[in-house]
Amino acid sequence: MKKITILGSTGSIGTQALQVVDTCQYQVVGLAANRSVSLLADQVHRYKPAFVCITDDSLLPQLQQLCADVPGITYFSGQQGLIKLAGLGNADIVLNSVVGMVGLLPTLAAIQSGTTVALANKETLVAGGDLVMSLAAQKGVSILPVDSEHSAIFQCLQDKHSAPRLKKIILTASGGPFFGKSSQQLQNVTVQQALNHPNWSMGAKITVDSATLMNKGLELIEACQLFHVTPDQVEIVVHRQSIVHSLVEFEDNAVLGQLGVPDMAIPIQYALTYPDRIPCKVKSLSLTECSTLTFEKPDPDTFLCLAACIQAAKMGGLAPCFVNGANEQAVALFLQGKISFLQIGQLVNSALQSFCNSSCTSVEDVLRTDAAAREYVRQAVAAM
Repeated sequence: MKKITILGSTGSIGTQALQVVDTCQYQVVGLAANRSVSLLADQVHRYKPAFVCITDDSLLPQLQQLCADVPGITYFSGQQGLIKLAGLGNADIVLNSVVGMVGLLPTLAAIQSGTTVALANKETLVAGGDLVMSLAAQKGVSILPVDSEHSAIFQCLQDKHSAPRLKKIILTASGGPFFGKSSQQLQNVTVQQALNHPNWSMGAKITVDSATLMNKGLELIEACQLFHVTPDQVEIVVHRQSIVHSLVEFEDNAVLGQLGVPDMAIPIQYALTYPDRIPCKVKSLSLTECSTLTFEKPDPDTFLCLAACIQAAKMGGLAPCFVNGANEQAVALFLQGKISFLQIGQLVNSALQSFCNSSCTSVEDVLRTDAAAREYVRQAVAAM
């Protein structure tokens, strides 16, 4: 019986992961959430983990009161509590599904403890990929991708004889709700429109990132880290149907792809059950019902976040961290109604142009760069 700790247990990925736990009858040893205290309390009552964390310190008393009838719980709170929970070393797998840069230090803590990481927090590898992958190699820890695209690539590379002959990754993108639109047509995009994704149900930040194509740019950077390829070896194609989750091309020009209905249950389950496969409740894919599958080129001239990520990936060093921090701040301001949709990409691009790149040698480098990127965006908006 595998022991599982879930960071971000009340979010979309976390709640679906618990459904996998129910199917597999794994043991939940740790749960962490940010503010959804009632749902977290319900999960505690159902799974009775030994360790629980709420990252909003102010909600800890309420959580303890709601769970007073569940014995034997050790509570953590705040960012430091999240890091401690991830690094306990009492789980076989730590699933990191928190959103944003806050996921980096818990990931490092889990790796340091020798625990396998199922990673749904792409910012971990975007901002601190060099550190994370280096430490994972040093500790002999596996990083199992949870994103549907990276899971697809991972699944296509399971043949140990073919994997070393990888030539190119073909990373698919849904294109979000605004694919094919011009900059002029995107002038007055509302928050509600940006949150209306055509295929996937996700959190607000990730959904906005999908609308700007920032999400795909981050995934390109993440793919370079996970699969040891250069940015030039990653081709992004817009696949509106979200049936082909990504593909790989080998030296002989053979192409393998992973297909399935657009449901995160499959990649989540594969990460938690790897290397095994078990039945999944997801609907079986019918190619005849799909009818047409289309593939088109993205438009980085309109979707500036994608262009910035590609440039940052080629620059390397701390450039990916800087564009990620700038984007997180810009998206937060957009969701608050303080900037327009198009200004997200404009701010991310101008931030990258202002950045004096350097190599990433420590966690402090990453945190300092992230803070500087956010401050750049705040000052730029204040000056508008």
